[in-house]
Amino acid sequence: MLDLSFGNNILIYGVIASAISFLVTLIATPKMISSLIAQGSVVQDYHKPGRPNVPRPAGPVLLGGIVASEIVLYLLTLNMTIMAITLSTVIAFIVGFIDDRKVLPGWFKPVALIAAAMPLIIFQAHGTHLNLIFGNVFIPLLYILLILAIIPIVGNTINSIDVLNGVVTGFVIITIMPLLVSIAIFGDNEVFLAALPLLFGTIALYGYHKFPSKIFVGDSGTLVMGSMYGAVAIAGNSEIIGVIALLPAVMNSFLFLSSVKKIVEHRQVRQRPTIMGTDFKLAASQEKNAPITLVRLILANGPLSEKEIGYYIFKLALFSSALAFISIFIQYHFLLGVYR
Repeated sequence: MLDLSFGNNILIYGVIASAISFLVTLIATPKMISSLIAQGSVVQDYHKPGRPNVPRPAGPVLLGGIVASEIVLYLLTLNMTIMAITLSTVIAFIVGFIDDRKVLPGWFKPVALIAAAMPLIIFQAHGTHLNLIFGNVFIPLLYILLILAIIPIVGNTINSIDVLNGVVTGFVIITIMPLLVSIAIFGDNEVFLAALPLLFGTIALYGYHKFPSKIFVGDSGTLVMGSMYGAVAIAGNSEIIGVIALLPAVMNSFLFLSSVKKIVEHRQVRQRPTIMGTDFKLAASQEKNAPITLVRLILANGPLSEKEIGYYIFKLALFSSALAFISIFIQYHFLLGVYR
């Protein structure tokens, strides 16, 4: 739980961390957009008339804002957990940036992201108990294995929800809210502070990524968001709350894997889960072998525009986040009863 005696320092450090991440990302993104266009690092937006070219990836600017903020936090607190979270995020970015540059086999990201979990283990930025809703479980050795699984799973889960303009950034902004509250209650000051740059960097990026996108996030951006989300959840004793908040993305990953029956890059799937109409509305594919995804389920009742689908996903994120808040309330009152 947050140490209130830390008082003014939490407020000051929180404002500093949030401002640095937000401002660096906000200011650097237009420069990144110009640079990517000049380099020809663009991809077509297939859901728009004329298929306009959109620069990609935004991962470097998001990472820049987060790392600048985390370095300042580390210098202020000298807390090694902050360094562990930062290193984990940087490694995830490298994995994603490689994948942005070259289409690699589907197994590459999950396997490579195991390396992003290592700083959390090396610097012992984790506990020995899995924090459940009605108590916790002491699993010191099994917990290490869970960490090695959580970072790749959460990283790829967030990556899988990057389907339309603004969706992944908006989704992360919504679902990190209950995680921050959970860390404030069940974690500690430093982890709470370390999580703020992810929120405010993503808010800054959303302004450029929202519909219609001026820049795409890319794998480097989604893996930064996903892996850092997983890292702060682990360090903040809030893994289960994080899973509950991410349920729509978890469901999307499960549906895709269960229908495709193997780990494969979305770009390598031949049958698309959706089809584009002449009015540029998306409809669910009727192909038997097309993957089942969250978007395909949303479109089961009929075609929708890209913007409308995004709103549906945000509503689902709000619902799962509400469930996460309810879980926090139950867990908090359960612990009060136990230790009273």
